[in-house]
Amino acid sequence: MSHSALKSSFGLDGIATAVLDGQGTVVGWSAEAAELVGRTAVEVCGKPVGDLLVGPSEQCCGAEVGELREPTSGLTSVRHRSGRAIEVAFRVLRLEGGSHFFVLAAPLSVATDLEQGASVLQALLSQERIGVGIHDRDLRVVRTNMGPALPVGGCLADLMAPEDAEDAKAALGEVLSTGVPLVGYERRIRASQAPGLQEYCYLAAVRLEDTAGRPAGVATFVTDATERWRARRDLELRHQASVLIGASLDVKRTAQDLVDVLVPVLGDVAWVELAEAVFDGDEPPRIVGGGQLHLRRAAVATAAGPWPAALLQPGEVVPWFPDLPVMRALQQGAVFTMSDRTKVARLGDPELSRLFVPEGAHSFVAAPLYARGLMLGSVTLWRTGQSRPFDQQEAELLAEITSRAALSVDNARRYTREHRAAVTLQQRLLPRATTDSPAAETAGLYAPAAGGAEIGGDWFDVIPLPSLRVAFVVGDVVGHGLGATATMGRLRTAVQTLADLELGPDELLTHLDDLVIRLAAEADLARQDAVGATCIYAVLDPVTGRCTMATAGHPPPFVIRPDSTVRTVELSPGPPLGVGGMPFETTTVDLEPGSILALYTDGLIHRFHPDPYIGLRHLADRLATASSRDASLIGIGRSVLADAADPPPRDDIALLLARVRALAEGTTVYWEFPADPAVVGQARAVVSRQLAEWGLGEAAFVTELVVSELVTNAIRYAGGPIGLRLIHNESLVCEVTDPSNTQPRLRRARTTDEGGRGLFLVAQLTRRWGSRYGLSGKTVWAEQPVSAARLSSTVLT
Repeated sequence: MSHSALKSSFGLDGIATAVLDGQGTVVGWSAEAAELVGRTAVEVCGKPVGDLLVGPSEQCCGAEVGELREPTSGLTSVRHRSGRAIEVAFRVLRLEGGSHFFVLAAPLSVATDLEQGASVLQALLSQERIGVGIHDRDLRVVRTNMGPALPVGGCLADLMAPEDAEDAKAALGEVLSTGVPLVGYERRIRASQAPGLQEYCYLAAVRLEDTAGRPAGVATFVTDATERWRARRDLELRHQASVLIGASLDVKRTAQDLVDVLVPVLGDVAWVELAEAVFDGDEPPRIVGGGQLHLRRAAVATAAGPWPAALLQPGEVVPWFPDLPVMRALQQGAVFTMSDRTKVARLGDPELSRLFVPEGAHSFVAAPLYARGLMLGSVTLWRTGQSRPFDQQEAELLAEITSRAALSVDNARRYTREHRAAVTLQQRLLPRATTDSPAAETAGLYAPAAGGAEIGGDWFDVIPLPSLRVAFVVGDVVGHGLGATATMGRLRTAVQTLADLELGPDELLTHLDDLVIRLAAEADLARQDAVGATCIYAVLDPVTGRCTMATAGHPPPFVIRPDSTVRTVELSPGPPLGVGGMPFETTTVDLEPGSILALYTDGLIHRFHPDPYIGLRHLADRLATASSRDASLIGIGRSVLADAADPPPRDDIALLLARVRALAEGTTVYWEFPADPAVVGQARAVVSRQLAEWGLGEAAFVTELVVSELVTNAIRYAGGPIGLRLIHNESLVCEVTDPSNTQPRLRRARTTDEGGRGLFLVAQLTRRWGSRYGLSGKTVWAEQPVSAARLSSTVLT
C-alpha cells in the first residue's frame, strides 16, 4: 500500500506536523502544516514557533519557548499568512534520544470529527446488542465486535444461512459501488449459541469513504430480528388460519386447509387424524388411553417433496397404539410437546416409529381437535433438519389455531350429517333411475348440491299412463334444505295423482299451481314467499308419436335427433307454480323414433355458465357430443353431469332423458261407426277377426264383451260418430271415442234394474279402465293382459 493510500485509509489527511528543537525553533515542517498557515518550510524553519502563535506561547508549550520540557496538548490559535487566526488542537511529543519535540496540529473542526468518530466507533464496538463490522473494499472484516462468529479476515456472508449468503454478498457489493445505504434487510444467520440452528437478523450497511470521497469499505450493523420475525409470523399465521380454515364444509377439505396453513410456516411435516365417525357426520366415541383409537389420517402436508412412503398414508386407519403420555394428554384436551430427539425416536415399537416419526425429525407438538365437548381428532406438527425445536410459545400458538379449526371441523361434521340425511331423503323420494316401456326408454340422474350448499328440491318422474302413453315430469322447488325436499315429495305425489286423472298438461299444471298456493298459505308468514316451484309436464303417445307438454316457469327441453343434432323445443312459457291467475298453454311436437327428449332443471344450465342463454348453448353442445359417443342414456347423462361436476355444483341438478319408441306396424287398428245400435254386432265381429289375426283368440270373449258394453254406452248416451281402436303390445287396450263430454260413472245395479251393469262388468273383466277428455269428446278405455283367457276364466268362475 502506498504512503498516500495508507494515510488516507487511516484518516490522516488535514493533520499538520512539525518538529521543534529544545529551544522551540522549527526544524521540520510538513506540507499539511504549510497548507494550514499558508507558509512554506523555507519561511518557517529556523524561526521560533512562537512567531506563528496568536497570544502567549504557553498556550502551545506550557512554558517559555526556550524551556520546553514535557509533552503537552491543548487548544491554541495560529496566525495564517492572511492575518486571520485559526483555532487548532495540538499535541506535543518528546522524541526519544534527543531534545527535539514532535508537534501534531489540526483545525479544531477536524479534531472534533476524529474524536467523535472514535467515540462512536468505540461505543458501537463495546456493546453486545448490535453487531458491528468494518469491511475493506474486498468486503473482508478488518474490525468487529462479533467475536468468533465473524473473525477478522472473514466475510459477513459466512455468517448467513447458505441460501442467503450470495444475496447478502451482492447487497453489500451494491452498497460499496453505489453508496446507497442498505436498511431493513432481513436475513437468516446461524445461531451463535446453538450451531446448526438459525436466527433472523436485520442488516444495515453504509459505505465508508476516505477524505477524498473514494470508497474505502463498508460498515455493517446486525441486530437480532428473531423475536420480531416470530411475532410477525405468528400474526400472519393467525390471519391465514382465520381466512382459510373453515371456508369449506367438507371435513377432509377443512383438515387439509389446517395442515396447509401450518406447513411450512410453523413446521416441516404435519398431519391431521380424525375419528372415523367424523367422516360420516357422526359423533366420535370417547376413548381413554391407548388401544384401537378408531382414527384415520385425514390430511397431510410436507415442506419438501411428496408425502414419504414410510409414513402412515392419507386415508389409512391408525393402528393399535400403546398407552403413551402423548395420547393421554390429547384425550384430556392438552397440548403435548417433545423436543428430545432420543425420546422422539422411541414410541415403544419400531413399526410405530416408522409410521409416525419422519426422517430427520427432532421435535414435535401435538394438539387436540376438541369442540363442543367432543374429541374429534388431533393435529401433529414436526420439525426436521436444522430447524429450532418447538418452544412453549409456539405450542400455545398451535393450540389457539387448532381450537378454532376444531369448530370448523365440527361444523363440517354436522353439515355432513344433515347433508347426508337430506340427500337420503331426496333420493328415497325420487323414482327408479331407469324405466323401460313400449313408449320410451328413460334414464334419470340427480346430482345433489355440494360445496356448502344445502340440498334442494329438484325431482324427476316417469309416470305410465293408459293406452301405453307415458308422462315425463321434471320440477324444481324454490329454496333448499329439508323443507324444500318435503315440498318436493308433496308435489311429486300430487303430480302422480293428477296424472292418474288423465288431465292434459295445461290442466294438470293449473291444479298443481292451486296446490302450491295452498301450501304457501299454510306456511309461516316469514316463509310464504319461499314456497314455489317450476315444473314441466310432458305426455308421449307412442301410437301417434306426438308429445304434448306444458311448462310452469321451467327451462325448455331439448330434442336430440338420431343423427345427434340438437334442437330446443319452443314452448309457450307459463308462470312458476304458486303465482296464480295465469294460464298454462300446451305445445305438441312430433318425435321421430330413436330421438331423445332431454328435460332438466336450471342447476344444470348454471353449471356451464351464469348467463342462462350461454349456459343453454353449452348444454346443447354437451348433449350432442355425449349422444354421439355413447348409445346408452345413462352413459349420456353421466357424461353431461361429469362435464358440469368441477367445481361441485352449488345447486341441485336433475336430468331426465327419454328415448322415444314407436309401436310396430300393425299393432293398432281403428274403426269408426255411426250411432246405430246395429253396429254393436259389427264392432264385435271386427274385433274378433282382428284378435284372431294377432293370435289372441283366447282374449276374444272378454274383449267382445268390453267392446259391446262401451260401444252400447256411447250410442245410448253420446251419439256418433263412434271411434273404436285396439292397441296390442304388452297388454291389450280397447278404446271407444265419442263426442260427449259426460264422464261415465261406475255404479252397482240393483236386482230389479234392467241396466247399469256394463261398466261394472268392464271393471271386473279388465285390469283397469278409465276415461280421458280430448279436444272434442272423450275416450273410454279398458286394459287387459294379453292372457285374457286365463283372466276371464278366473273371473267368471
